[in-house]
Amino acid sequence: MLTLRDPLEHASRLHATRTAVIDGERALSYGELCMRASRLGATLRGLGLARGDRVALLAWNGHRYVEAFCGIPAAGLCIVPLNTRLAPAELITIARDSGARVLLTDRDPGALGECFEHVITMPDGYETLLERIPAMPNWPLEEDQVAALFYTGGTTGLPKGVMLTHRNLVANAFQKALACSLSANDVFLATPAMFHVAGIAPLVSLLWLGGRIVTLPSFDPEACLDLIDQHGVTVFMPVPTMLAAIVAAQRARPRDVSSLRLLGHAGSPIASEEIEAAHRAFPDTELAQFYGATETASLVTCLRDEQKAIGSELLGSCGRAAPGLSVRVMREDGGECAPGEVGEILIRGASVTPGYWQRPEATAEALRDGYYHSGDLGRMDAAGHLFVVDRKKDMIISGGENVYSVEVEDVLYQHPAVREAAVIGVPDERWGEAVHAIVMVDPADRDDQLAERLKAHCRESIAGFKVPKRIEIQTEPLPKSGPGKILKRALRGQRRGAGQ
Repeated sequence: MLTLRDPLEHASRLHATRTAVIDGERALSYGELCMRASRLGATLRGLGLARGDRVALLAWNGHRYVEAFCGIPAAGLCIVPLNTRLAPAELITIARDSGARVLLTDRDPGALGECFEHVITMPDGYETLLERIPAMPNWPLEEDQVAALFYTGGTTGLPKGVMLTHRNLVANAFQKALACSLSANDVFLATPAMFHVAGIAPLVSLLWLGGRIVTLPSFDPEACLDLIDQHGVTVFMPVPTMLAAIVAAQRARPRDVSSLRLLGHAGSPIASEEIEAAHRAFPDTELAQFYGATETASLVTCLRDEQKAIGSELLGSCGRAAPGLSVRVMREDGGECAPGEVGEILIRGASVTPGYWQRPEATAEALRDGYYHSGDLGRMDAAGHLFVVDRKKDMIISGGENVYSVEVEDVLYQHPAVREAAVIGVPDERWGEAVHAIVMVDPADRDDQLAERLKAHCRESIAGFKVPKRIEIQTEPLPKSGPGKILKRALRGQRRGAGQ
């Protein structure tokens, strides 16, 4: 039985003097990182938190984020990373749903702070508390205990907390290490947001191995390239929109990126042209594509040496199942798809979530017959390479962020002028997919400024990345199926290339 306490203890014994994290001008050894993580856990338990209590974290990337992700679960508590891009009302909804008692944050929380018994500010309050408390004792901890709640959207538009246990995250750490050939010599650039599981999960692998983590508070392509040059970064895994920005920046002002051995990407669809552009900008670096989900602790499949697939039918595949995972493509009748046949992607393995926080119906729907039903549609070739072709749940991934169409539609329907609304994703060169809305209104309500008023209306209730990039206004009803459901597939087909 292994838990997230084990990589901490392992690192403190074997890698104590090695550099663990570089955060701007500050560098922490593994000995310091492990001690600070342990003191944080003891601090929180000293506030009266008990086994399984939730602790929310709203902050930019940095060494304190790494400490919190290690120290909170190791103390028998559950970390709830909050998306820094969400609107205040959305954050409050998540805080209330999780029942978190403490908030760690590097900003003024405003009304969000009222949801918690304790608010610990970073850096001052955080550092003061760590100075007072010794390292934590070994509280009882089991591998099936929930270590983290990562919130994602739902088909109802309400956020769902994906429960990830110690077992899930430990399994994913080993899978990541194998899939990416990680070693103690690797220097990992952690710039994708750590409030996403894909942004934080690789760090557990590096704790075990003794690799080095270089953090950046938020993404900046110029700063990323400078850090790769300065610190000899060997592994970097941006989302496709970040990758495109990195490629453009490297072309405009080349840096020494000879240390970079693996440039991976995941999180949203990517055009073949972008893969080819990345290979031209980083000709001596191995490219890799990953597919996963929050419900699988991030990793499901991996395609290594993606640059070798350029010009072949394999380009566009997200690869084969990672070690320790079973991936199947199934028809609606329950039969397994033949090679090349499209069906729903199902996943089984130790890294798969036990379910959604306080959502038994959603859990029962997603976890059936021993598999996680992803809601994604894909096909698999005879050699086991997976190709994701569509999203059964109508989820949009824009700039690496999940946007659920129903959530945006619900907000649009709150505007008095809107009679019908459909939100879809359309291809976009910058964002991978752009949020695109089609609404029906009465002729009397239609004017040249209505689309902009609807965008402003959306901004009052949802995060900026969820607001439609474009809103089409029409007075004709939207196309529907026999049962009366809006035909989003037809709308998508009519608007390929409509992203702006």
